[in-house]
Amino acid sequence: MNRTQTGGYVLKFISGKYQGGEFPLELETEVEIGRGSELDMVLVEDMVSRKHARITTYGGELQIEDFGSTNGTFVNGEKISKARIKEGDRILIGTNIIKLVHRDRTLEESGVNLAPGVNAPATRLAANEPNGRTTTAVVGRTTGATLTGSISGLIEEVPLPDLLQLFSTSRKSGVLVIMTEHDIGKIFLRQGRTYYATINDDKELDPYKAFYRLISWRTGTFSLEQPVDDVFENEIDESIESLMMEGMRLFDEMENLGPDVPHMSAPIAVKKPLVAPIRSLTPELLDTFQLALNYPSVSNILNKSLESDLDTMQSLLHLIRNDFISAG
Repeated sequence: MNRTQTGGYVLKFISGKYQGGEFPLELETEVEIGRGSELDMVLVEDMVSRKHARITTYGGELQIEDFGSTNGTFVNGEKISKARIKEGDRILIGTNIIKLVHRDRTLEESGVNLAPGVNAPATRLAANEPNGRTTTAVVGRTTGATLTGSISGLIEEVPLPDLLQLFSTSRKSGVLVIMTEHDIGKIFLRQGRTYYATINDDKELDPYKAFYRLISWRTGTFSLEQPVDDVFENEIDESIESLMMEGMRLFDEMENLGPDVPHMSAPIAVKKPLVAPIRSLTPELLDTFQLALNYPSVSNILNKSLESDLDTMQSLLHLIRNDFISAG
């Protein structure tokens, strides 16, 4: 007997105005989704069609079907007409990213215990309206709740590579703003294509380097903001698939450099007295050594280097391990 037969599932909103809201999926039933007030799940926003999609749970099998909606329905970044869905899948409808989660798991996380046969309740959420007032709505069957706003959420819920794949397939335009405790990253999108990236608005940082660093971030928040009219001289000119493949390759190889890889914020200092012979260094290592003389931290050196972050970090590690510089 599978999990669908023993419990049930919940549609968990992980992006948008009602992030955190949950809609329980009953067994042997169907849920129609759209703007129409007569439907089971009412999402009132411009990018959602009046009758947008349907999820069915018959025979222990979950399926989602698009009703020929204007902006489409996406599962894990792929536009679908009809598809099976399983636990962990992410569904994009309008500006809402919805994750399919097993009900037992959501109850464990919330600390709620329900008696056998008792259905999980719809979640009541507070939302800020444009007029500044706070209204309360229930994400449940035929509630008429207004689910609008930008696509936003937690990186922990939707990793950036998955999010960018969603935006690429659905041809989104805008600025994806990623915020951590100390840094703010921005990825600029035009019809789903990444054309620029920055970290902390540093225009001297190569946009490719910024993008590759950003997709390795594992915590923080994201929000897709309105497109901008800014013009950048050195725009990114590669497909999102190519960018992500190269970014993940660099991340994996960086992870394999060893436990002594210094943190981005680590200070760098040249050893004094310098005993190691400079004549033993290759031209590439000399370039990195010169950067270490001129700039005080790992991030400064990576930003200024003409080489990739991976190649520069390998040079830094050589200089650290051979007593030319110290880090931290």
